Amino acid sequence: MRKEIFTPLTRDDTRSLKAGDILLITGEIYTARDAAHKKMIEILDAGGELPFDITDQIIYYVGPCPAKPGQIIGSCGPTTSGRMDAYAPRLIGLGLTGMIGKGLRNDEVIQAMKENGSVYFGATGGAGALLSKCVIACKTIAFEELGAEAIMKLTVKNFPVIVVIDSHGNNLYN
Repeated sequence: MRKEIFTPLTRDDTRSLKAGDILLITGEIYTARDAAHKKMIEILDAGGELPFDITDQIIYYVGPCPAKPGQIIGSCGPTTSGRMDAYAPRLIGLGLTGMIGKGLRNDEVIQAMKENGSVYFGATGGAGALLSKCVIACKTIAFEELGAEAIMKLTVKNFPVIVVIDSHGNNLYN
């Protein structure tokens, strides 16, 4: 089924999504790869606050290429999600409702998704140049020293994804 969804992504929203749903996301999402995830967990371990309110948000596992003149963002295809598996359950427990990437997720992540009402979306690998056309604004908000792996807030319009693992644990990979 094809649907349009808008951020923020609430648990009521996620519970209505099913593995295999084709979606177009419009709104704000955040970028973070493994280096940014590690820093976020270190901040939490030290008793600090994350650089953005993670509640009802979507993190896109991407390290965008630099924007060329006249572009908002460079190519921005998904990275392998398994590198974030060590960190994802804690962030899901804090209210993260969506993750976008590619590849398998481990059992601990899937269990956290089921317990907390989160979903895992797949974006098409190799289509980063096309996906960049769905980004209408981009701003680095944390960890600028990480370059492409900094946390960025993206405003997207009709960003295409598929629900790979839904909040009930249904998994297209299985």
